[in-house]
Amino acid sequence: MKKYFGTDGIRGTVGKDPITPEFCLRLGWAVGKVFGGSSAPYVLVGKDTRISGYMLESVLESGLVSAGANVGLIGPMPTPAIAYLTRTLRADAGIVISASHNPYPDNGIKFFDAGGNKLAGDVESAIEAQLKEPMACVDSDRLGKASRIEDAAGRYIEFCKATVDRGFRLKGLRIVLDCANGATYHVAPGVFEELGADIFVIGDKPNGTNINEACGSTAPQGLIDKVIEHRADVGIAFDGDGDRVVMVDGHGELVDGDQLLHIIALHRLSQGKLIGGVVGTLMTNFGLERAFNEANIPFARADVGDRYVMEMLKARGWELGGEGSGHILTLDLTTTGDAIVAALQVLKAIVELRKPLHELTKGMCKLPQVMVNVSAEEPHKRMTDLAVKKAIEDQNDKLKDRGRVLVRCSGTEPVIRVMVEGEDREEVESIAFGLAEVVAD
Repeated sequence: MKKYFGTDGIRGTVGKDPITPEFCLRLGWAVGKVFGGSSAPYVLVGKDTRISGYMLESVLESGLVSAGANVGLIGPMPTPAIAYLTRTLRADAGIVISASHNPYPDNGIKFFDAGGNKLAGDVESAIEAQLKEPMACVDSDRLGKASRIEDAAGRYIEFCKATVDRGFRLKGLRIVLDCANGATYHVAPGVFEELGADIFVIGDKPNGTNINEACGSTAPQGLIDKVIEHRADVGIAFDGDGDRVVMVDGHGELVDGDQLLHIIALHRLSQGKLIGGVVGTLMTNFGLERAFNEANIPFARADVGDRYVMEMLKARGWELGGEGSGHILTLDLTTTGDAIVAALQVLKAIVELRKPLHELTKGMCKLPQVMVNVSAEEPHKRMTDLAVKKAIEDQNDKLKDRGRVLVRCSGTEPVIRVMVEGEDREEVESIAFGLAEVVAD
């Protein structure tokens, strides 16, 4: 068990261990030491739009430089952009200061290796081991240097556009973008506008404290309202760091990650470009599994978290996977979940099949699924409680083949997630809230 690293880097409330200036100074130093070799390592540092990003950026920079690492400062950019730039600028590692979809008082540190992939477990362990060592600054002649990368946004916009065919155009499409007052605010509009779409943008005025606040992929009602108001064809909502996406069709109906995954998979299948099958997670709606079975598309479930989806995709040699939250992986195009790239794949299906988004969602019938989050100071300990185990077992027996119950600890927040899925919504809600009470008690 690692002390600091979770399923997606290190995350917590700013000012509380480990997201403190003191810890992040040492963390930067430890990363510099682990990635340092015979020559000074080059490490990129990007962030989302949280006010705490300024503080954490400066101490990480100091820690890295003190270990002899050279630093490229990127500023606010989507998480997948850092992965792309780490790879193409030949950096040894990339760091993203972000808590993704969490509210602004939280923040986190995510990492990429030289290939733009999330760090392997042994590298995370090496960083944690280095954190235990006494911190010592290298001699002055070996100190690293820091410089700002000025053309990062332009590079990433061109990359996103290059993930679709050169002749691909969005001309005639009215699109509303919700940038969640986060890291996509200054790049996403450029991508879709340069491809010819008529765009309307909301959530593009970050002030340091409004990231994900009543906007973005976790709060899409504002986007729904704007799609109806502007009579748009499509609405696209990103999360704070730009690795999740959900959409809204022209009728104002929300289209989640499972549905988007289905659209991309069937479009690729029709073009003979679907390699193998598709990976979802334990949380993936059973309706998606049914739809893939009907289309003879192999489907597999990984543990919750895009890291585990990635591992299973690589193990099977497949390219497409994702989660209902909107994390979608297209490994033929990029190395990590990228909300803009995934959105373009859906728009590609809309344009090439000449069907509106509403029409493309009809091939999948979602089962009612209810999620209840229960706050818990020690989630893993709570899960070992005999009363909790017995309640879960009883409800799974009750549903049998008509649905399922999944209760798990979140990998990013101090909560237990109670998910119930079945054919009857009233029954599903009753079971979910009943289990949540047992877990809470």
